Amino acid sequence: MSVVEITTFRLADDAEEAAFLAADKVVQTELVPNQPGFMRRTTARRGRHVVVVTLWGRKVDAAAFETVAKGHPIQVAFESHLDAASISTSRYETLD
Repeated sequence: MSVVEITTFRLADDAEEAAFLAADKVVQTELVPNQPGFMRRTTARRGRHVVVVTLWGRKVDAAAFETVAKGHPIQVAFESHLDAASISTSRYETLD
């Protein structure tokens, strides 16, 4: 079974939209695709509220990325645009 990971957050009050979009693109093109089990990632927003949906091959792949991302310079740059108190991540197993 695959895993759908949904992360929601608000942009920080001082976050500039262009800088956030650039940081998100780097995560999406340089950090995440190189991880075992990565299948797809997309970002959507409504105003300053953002959702990132990532599809992983297995639970262990999602968990492994969490470890890799912690402290990684690309992830740190991305997270610098987020309101840390608003971050929420949930994982769901697909039914197929």
